[in-house]
Amino acid sequence: MAGTYHNLSATAVATYSDLLRLLKDAQVLDVRGTPELRILNGREYWYDRYRLGTDTIARFIGPNNDDIRERIARIAAIKADQKDREKQCGRLLRILRAEGLLPVDRGTGSLLAAMVRVGVFRLGGVLVGTNAFRLYEGELGIRLGADDVAMTMDVDIASFERLSLAIGDHVDQDLAAVFADLKFEAVPAQEGRTFWRWKQKQDGSLVEFLSPSFDERETVKNLPALGVSALSLHHLNYLIADPIKSAVLYRNGLLVNVPRPERFAIHKLIVADRRHGSEAALKQRKDQRQAALLIEVLAQDRPFDLKEAFEDAQDRGPKWRRRIERTLVKMPVTADILARL
Repeated sequence: MAGTYHNLSATAVATYSDLLRLLKDAQVLDVRGTPELRILNGREYWYDRYRLGTDTIARFIGPNNDDIRERIARIAAIKADQKDREKQCGRLLRILRAEGLLPVDRGTGSLLAAMVRVGVFRLGGVLVGTNAFRLYEGELGIRLGADDVAMTMDVDIASFERLSLAIGDHVDQDLAAVFADLKFEAVPAQEGRTFWRWKQKQDGSLVEFLSPSFDERETVKNLPALGVSALSLHHLNYLIADPIKSAVLYRNGLLVNVPRPERFAIHKLIVADRRHGSEAALKQRKDQRQAALLIEVLAQDRPFDLKEAFEDAQDRGPKWRRRIERTLVKMPVTADILARL
């Protein structure tokens, strides 16, 4: 059931760590004024507060954590080393490619680069789906087998509606215009002229925006910070809670948000049970395969993280437990790994 993987060399692991560190440093390059700590919905976030003419601008930087605090303290030094850092990133990317880590294709890379540029990930967007799964190579120190890195041109972005409403900031350029430049057309939703999906004219690839549903129905919601609508889905709140940063191997490297791998793995067990019908069988097997591989790796290297994520999902109620149990019945090896945590 689980896919195949190989452990990366010590050189590759160290190189990826260095690349991620340098890309995180670059987060504060655009800070123009004085960093300011604010509280939104009980959580702390950093803003860049500066004057623009007669207006005071508050530009969202990100959640308050050790990484951001440390980098805010070094803003001057980070800006001074910008040119050297760009050269280092290029060198590190060459090493990672030589070590066998998979770069994204040009279409996906250009799309992600555009979303990084306008602030989608700065404003809370989280890359989910198979494109996120492929980025766990660097995070977990593994090289995935060919069957597990099958190319997918579709890009799924998830974000919390409440955070998007509260941020008080927005993308630097209208996403509809960004997608139009990349030859994507909006696909109208059934609920009137709202747009949460864009389709590429040439190859049919999709960009989809998603948001957690806390209601009985899975409806379309608005994400004001991103200027788009999103299809709300059950269980997505579990997946995108407390995401991590990941480095995309494209150009000089891109920094995006992805779910924690342990949450991704357990969420796949849930999603697999939601798929029904013959057309969904292939996606269900992919869900199971990705979950099995991540659980096998995490049980060896991060068993406490995996156990905590597994218990968190089970504690969310009988419906959650039943979905997980029904999937694990079909995955006895994975079920045994989780039982022994």
